[in-house]
Order: sequence, then C-alpha cells, then structure tokens
Amino acid sequence: MTLKNLRQIVTKAVVAKGKKRSESTEVLRPPNKPSGILGCWIINHTHQSKKYGKYVEVYGKFDINVWYSHHDHSKTSVYTETISYKDRVRLHYRDGATGGPEDVYIKVIQQPNCTEAIITKCGEKFSVSVERELLAEVVGETKVCVQVHPHDFEEEWRFDDESSSSSSGGHGEGKDFKKDFDNKKDDSDKDSSSY
Repeated sequence: MTLKNLRQIVTKAVVAKGKKRSESTEVLRPPNKPSGILGCWIINHTHQSKKYGKYVEVYGKFDINVWYSHHDHSKTSVYTETISYKDRVRLHYRDGATGGPEDVYIKVIQQPNCTEAIITKCGEKFSVSVERELLAEVVGETKVCVQVHPHDFEEEWRFDDESSSSSSGGHGEGKDFKKDFDNKKDDSDKDSSSY
C-alpha cells in the first residue's frame, strides 16, 4: 500500500474523555429541632460545564429533601434545601489537543444520591452524605486516514436463485406457479364440458 492510495478525512469525533466520582457531606439546619429522620431524597439536578485547558469544570445544583419528625415525634415536616457544587474533571486526550473549536458534553452516570442521613450530635441539624458521578466528553475535529482504490471497485455479491419453489405450502414462485395455474385451467375446462 502506497501513500498515494491514502486519503485524510477531517471529521468530528470524541477526542477526549474524563470521569469523576464525588462524595460530599451536606449539613442542613431545619426550622424545627428534629426527633428522627423518616426519609431523604434528592431531586431537580441541573448542571452546566465549561472547558479550561485539560479540565472541564461542572457547575451544578440539586435539592435535598429530608422528611423528619419533630416535637417529640408528634409532627412531621419535609425540609428542602438547594445545594450548589463545582466538580473539576480532568480530561484525557486520545491524540493530543486539537487546537480547534471543541464542544463539551456531560453525561450523568450517577445522579446525586443520598447514601446516609443522620441527625448531628448537637441534635439540631442534618448531616447528609451525597454521591454523584459525571462523565465529560469533548468533541472536536480529528483526521481519519482511509485507503482508496485506484480503479472502479465493485464488491462481490451473492445472488440466490429466485426460481426455486417455496416449501411453505400454497403456490410456488416462477415456473411452478405457471404450472399450477395451467393445471387449474385444465380442471375447470373439464368441469364445464361435463354440463
């Protein structure tokens, strides 16, 4: 294979990736002194991202909801607080930085999730453990090398014989159908001649 049979195609592809798993502990202070925690869930996760060199910074926020009892377990309430975060994801380039315009896409592998929620020792706050995992992909221009053929090229095709009869019952295809049609015509002529 000579170099004159090679061509370079410029196309867009994923040129860099990075993944980060984060764990954090958020301390929340509800308006009432909690007696116990009945449940905790996280919703409304949103994020934005921006690339800085070989890093992507992800700015996000989510709502932590804690369902808890208070006043000696005689009442229940849900306390909600919005938490902001910033994750720095290191990028790994396959072939080095492209130098051209690049687009960043963030995929959430693990949505922010509560792994533990407890009442702090002071008895007035919640300590909520949160985990999340993000994948950053950078799309930029890259070159793909392909081999070309100097002459017109037709790949080999395999053609099945279409005149073979069908084994699924009923009429076959091609010649067999004509034979069946002629036989039925002869039978109908015999029936009409008997009147």
